[in-house]
Amino acid sequence: MRIRNVAWGGLVTAALLSGGWAQAAGDSAAAVERGRYVVSTSGCNDCHTRGYPESGGKVPLEEWLRGNPVGFSGPWGTTYPANLRLVAQSLDEAQWLQAARREMRPPMPWFSLRDMSDEDLRAVYAFIRSLGEPGEAAPEYVPPGVAVNTPYIDFVPRNLPNRQAAR
Repeated sequence: MRIRNVAWGGLVTAALLSGGWAQAAGDSAAAVERGRYVVSTSGCNDCHTRGYPESGGKVPLEEWLRGNPVGFSGPWGTTYPANLRLVAQSLDEAQWLQAARREMRPPMPWFSLRDMSDEDLRAVYAFIRSLGEPGEAAPEYVPPGVAVNTPYIDFVPRNLPNRQAAR
C-alpha cells in the first residue's frame, strides 16, 4: 500500500502567511479542555513538544506542540514531529478531520488518530488552536539515502528474530 502524506510544508506556509492563530470563535471552553486532556493522555507531546519526555512532562503549556527538530530515521527516510500549532492554524475543522485520518510516515501513530472519535479530534483541534502563537516549522522530511544534518533517533529495530524460522 502506498503511504499518503499530508503536505505539511505547504500547510505551514499557508498558516504563516495567514497569521491566523487566534482561537476559533466556535471553540467552547469545554472542547478546549477536552482537547487538552486528549493531547495529554494520548502521547502527542511525547514527540511534538521538544523536551517533553526528558523532563517527565514538565514543559510549560506555552511550548506544547511546536514540533521538534529531532528526527526519526528509518527505512522511510527521516521524519520530524510537525509543529501542530502551524498545522491546525492552516486547516479548517473539516480539513483537520480529514488530515488526521490519513496514513502518515512512521513513527507517527496515524492509526490512533484514525480511530479517534470526531468529537475528540474536534476537541484536539480546538485545544491546539487555543495555544497561541505557533512558532517555527519543524525541519522538512528527508528521503532515504539523503544525508541528515539535524539530530535524529535511529528508529530501526535490531536483533529481530528470523520470522521464517519462527514458523
